Amino acid sequence: MTDSLAMRRSASARVGDALTVVAVELVGALYLRQFLLTDDWRLVIALLAAFAGALVLMERQPALEARIEGAFAAQSRLAMLLGIAIVLAFPFALEGNTYALHLCVISMLYAVLALALNFQLGSANIPNFATGASYGIGAYASALLALNFGVSFWLALPAAAIVATVFGFLLGIPSMRTRDSYLALVTIAFGVVVNQLLNNLDFTGGPNGLVGIPVPELFGHSFASPLVILGAELPPQANFYYLSALLVLVSILFAERLHDSRVGLAWNALRADELAARCQGINVTWYKVLAFAVDAFLAGFAGTIYAFYVGFISPDNFTFLVSVTIMTMVIAGGMDNILGVIVGAFLLTLLPEKLRAFSDYRILFFGVTVIAFLMIRPQGLFPQRLRRYGD
Repeated sequence: MTDSLAMRRSASARVGDALTVVAVELVGALYLRQFLLTDDWRLVIALLAAFAGALVLMERQPALEARIEGAFAAQSRLAMLLGIAIVLAFPFALEGNTYALHLCVISMLYAVLALALNFQLGSANIPNFATGASYGIGAYASALLALNFGVSFWLALPAAAIVATVFGFLLGIPSMRTRDSYLALVTIAFGVVVNQLLNNLDFTGGPNGLVGIPVPELFGHSFASPLVILGAELPPQANFYYLSALLVLVSILFAERLHDSRVGLAWNALRADELAARCQGINVTWYKVLAFAVDAFLAGFAGTIYAFYVGFISPDNFTFLVSVTIMTMVIAGGMDNILGVIVGAFLLTLLPEKLRAFSDYRILFFGVTVIAFLMIRPQGLFPQRLRRYGD
């Protein structure tokens, strides 16, 4: 009798967890769709207020947040499969709006960049202002390979990531002689040097950049053509939407595997106390250089997709401001939290676009909104979680 009651309660809990996961993911998808499609600034403000209200509720009711987190942990497979299904179906819900699809592509590329920086800033507490430079190196390397040697997008993609990784190692090695603020200055200097080289070298096109980057093709299908799925036609941006979504998925799996590995533990040890980590036998230099390389590797992928998506790149696309924006996404979203970093990337990419109604004051409103969210959640929208063992 006791066992029967326990089984019923267990089944009831599983159903409750599954319903929680489905409800949260569907509400999140509907919210994003509405935010992307609306052009009325009053509705944008109302949606931001609703998001702020949800954050206030989670801050004041930690049990509710723990309940949702527990449901996702218990139904992780369902959450992943439903999330993939929503991402695949999402372009069909945008009513053929090419601008909304474009914003989705750019947001996902920034999400990859934020996940890349999260390995350093979030996991190991290494301030790096050169992620924008690695992004640019990947974009230029792939574009030069395609324009000068006729290399296809699919070969340029890994090649550019390798080139960016090499530069990541080159940046990481001298950076090991500095710490904290001085390390940040080294990465700033690296970003400035890369930007100046892109501006002054002849083969990079100088300030005019590179034009005419060819559109990728896959099995004879050009990414400049509309995408037809089961008889439904989607705008050409949908090609890059699915490609960017695949890169985000790979980046998430990459980040989760690293977080749960000995490498992730070593990075967290560096963040807690570098001297103590060194005393425990952790090779501090190696793990720091590795963090730089991993950041550059993912940034190279994102840069390649961006270059082939827009067809034109210039040094203005990879300035110091880009690195600062990516760092803000990680801090505002929640350091060392994969979901938080992705939400931060989407929020900070979409906000300036949706506040265009305020004209010259939109950057002011953008700053005020970010400050307001950080006042509600000082540790980021989705703060770092304690590691769990034995679940």
